[in-house]
Amino acid sequence: MRICHLYASNPDEISGVARDLDLLGLSADVFSFSDGASAERPDLVCVYTGTDAPEALSFCQILGKEEAMSGVLLLTLVRVEQLRELFLREGAFDDFLVVPYQLAELDARLRHLLWRAKQGEQADLLNLGPLVINVGTYQVHVDNEPVDLTYMEYELLKFLASHRGRVFTRQTLLSRVWGYDYFGGTRTVDVHVRRLRAKLGEHANVIQTVRNVGYKFAG
Repeated sequence: MRICHLYASNPDEISGVARDLDLLGLSADVFSFSDGASAERPDLVCVYTGTDAPEALSFCQILGKEEAMSGVLLLTLVRVEQLRELFLREGAFDDFLVVPYQLAELDARLRHLLWRAKQGEQADLLNLGPLVINVGTYQVHVDNEPVDLTYMEYELLKFLASHRGRVFTRQTLLSRVWGYDYFGGTRTVDVHVRRLRAKLGEHANVIQTVRNVGYKFAG
């Protein structure tokens, strides 16, 4: 079940909202603004303004700085147009909903936020069969298991994987991955390729040697 964090100045005011979220398949954990942002990563965050828009705005801005938050759905009882201008100008939320609301509209807006968050996550992934590279978090998984790479091993793997099938000379890899101001020899590339292959295990052959030329990613 997906987890939703529901924040309000007075949690007692939003018991009905929490019940609606549960009905829609979201396990709703209720917090007060004074509790601060939870350290746990939720699938979605909802903020209920009540009648105190400034306090809700300030809290939304705090949430917006938390990288773990996938979206903020603003539930408001105050004047819509006033809030729309205020919160859009401050960039403090992803969507809003006027209370009282229809359950179907709450469902539709929640689904849209979750879909958008999923699209963003997918855009950060290079799915290469058993190998998955997350370019947003610098993580690599092979057969769903994390692989511990150094920064340059990761950069080399990402570069080759982003240009599948294309052959690069060692000198080109030095320039494109290590940078034009790198003065090391081409042996550096061979060393990193060897280490990468060792860490990729049975999938080491995704990095292929092209004799007398260089390397390519064949996954």
